[in-house]
Amino acid sequence: MDTLGKNADTLPFVPTRRRLLVGMLSAYTASLIPWAWSQPVRDDKQGAFLAVSAILVGRTSLDAIQAKRLYDALTANDSEFPKKTQALLVLIEQRKIDPLQLQQTLDTEHSALADIPRKIATAWLLGIVGDGVKARAFAYETALNAVIVSDVLKPPTYCFGAYGSWGKKPIKGASDA
Repeated sequence: MDTLGKNADTLPFVPTRRRLLVGMLSAYTASLIPWAWSQPVRDDKQGAFLAVSAILVGRTSLDAIQAKRLYDALTANDSEFPKKTQALLVLIEQRKIDPLQLQQTLDTEHSALADIPRKIATAWLLGIVGDGVKARAFAYETALNAVIVSDVLKPPTYCFGAYGSWGKKPIKGASDA
């Protein structure tokens, strides 16, 4: 017997209560998913890039202009990048891989997708796309490594010497000759 004096099995079905319960449960579940909230994308490939980016960097909102620039640069470096990013998103969704375990899982399995999280994280967190002489900076003060600490630290956006001084080679001293 329940508090109403009736068996729980005989209580009437109330669709309004059921809809409310389902709606609240759905809203709560959606709040736990770190997807990028409704942002403009050109196609499903860029959408996959934004979704994977949001998962990797733990942000629900990413700068749309920076996202386009990073996506275009990553795609220019690797024409298979969009396809690999879509495959990675499908893998994450199917296997429910924890973002903190994603890179280790891909490395352990020697997955062909193992380089994708590193490329995306480097692009968003450091603002750099590519390696070595092919590395290009796309963000500095808007890279997430600077944004995360921006309430306390401000990255210098200028050179401390004269204009262009960072481009000159050091002067050889008498002891270097």
